[in-house]
Amino acid sequence: MPLPLSPAERAFVAEHLTADPAQLVLQAKKWPALDIPKLAQQIRARQKAKSKMPSWVANLDLLFPANLSVEQSSSEVTATYKANLVSGETLVDLTGGFGIDSFAFSRRFRHVSYVERQPELALLAGFNFTQLEAKNITVYPTDAEAFLSTLEEPVDVLFLDPARRGQSQERVHLLQDCEPDVLRLLPLLLQKSKAVLLKTAPMLDIDLALQQLTNVVQVWVIAVQNECKEVLYLLKPDAFAAPLITAVNLKPEQPEEPLTFTKGAEENARVTFSEPQRYLYEPNTALLKAGAYKWLSEEFGVNKLHRNSHLYTSTELQAAFPGRIFEITAQPKANAKELYQLLPAKKANITVRNYPLTVAQLREKVKLKEGGDDYLFATTDLNNKPILLLCRKVG
Repeated sequence: MPLPLSPAERAFVAEHLTADPAQLVLQAKKWPALDIPKLAQQIRARQKAKSKMPSWVANLDLLFPANLSVEQSSSEVTATYKANLVSGETLVDLTGGFGIDSFAFSRRFRHVSYVERQPELALLAGFNFTQLEAKNITVYPTDAEAFLSTLEEPVDVLFLDPARRGQSQERVHLLQDCEPDVLRLLPLLLQKSKAVLLKTAPMLDIDLALQQLTNVVQVWVIAVQNECKEVLYLLKPDAFAAPLITAVNLKPEQPEEPLTFTKGAEENARVTFSEPQRYLYEPNTALLKAGAYKWLSEEFGVNKLHRNSHLYTSTELQAAFPGRIFEITAQPKANAKELYQLLPAKKANITVRNYPLTVAQLREKVKLKEGGDDYLFATTDLNNKPILLLCRKVG
């Protein structure tokens, strides 16, 4: 079992949380009584995890693993959110990792089984669970398939977050390339549980995943401050209807309400198109990943600029629209001289959607720096004409 940090080690870590770990190792002779490489690793991991798990970083009773395990871990905010999506008495986390998800589930379930094939990581997680007084988590240092073979009765929920690194540590996202292979284990997973909650790479195409997986009853696309972080699939043995798709953008100050639709609703939605009007709407990344394109037009009474642009417009303000809202102030040409007249500071935040140039190419063409309060959207209108829209954010 790992040993807790001594008072001297805790003090060192607290004092050097913002220091360069590599420099600390080079200066190790200054602290002959301390294992500086070990403490530098703790500091490095905490620095990487600062925004993902702030309360764990601040807790010097906890120990952190190597960087890769921290990078692949869920954040506290997404772990808490997903723990509220399922319920029951018993849950098994088949890919335990650092333990953030297991700990979040332990607050919702009577008992959680944490399964991890890396023995050292399992020991570390068990140590942290003890420090956190999570007494309803049992640690099993074994792999998912071996653990499943020991289950005599189905549990309420099986949770999997397959490792998305290949043999050469390259990033992978297809289900068949991840470990464990969910597609191969799927019949066993459904046999050993009442529900399976699967976390996949945000890059994985949802339509492809729904084709490969069976028994999906719901999909959640989770963004944090408009950055897509997780896509979750809930599978049940008795699923028969088309799955619901929920998109949510979690923000600390004012979380947006989850929006739920189906593929059928998207396919049958009545979408309207128009030239740019007074307001411009950019959906949050969760909705864009979820594929709610036509549905947004009908649901919120806004017009699309182009079939493939996924930008919307209206004459009247639709304040409830889930995403960024702008007021259009001008429709300039992609000409530096004209833009300089509108932007004396010669800077703007540029977004490109369905436009022949990249952000870097457009910025070079119009000679604008990044920043300021003005936003320049480069897109295509309903007549297939490339256009620029100069905007100011609403609210």
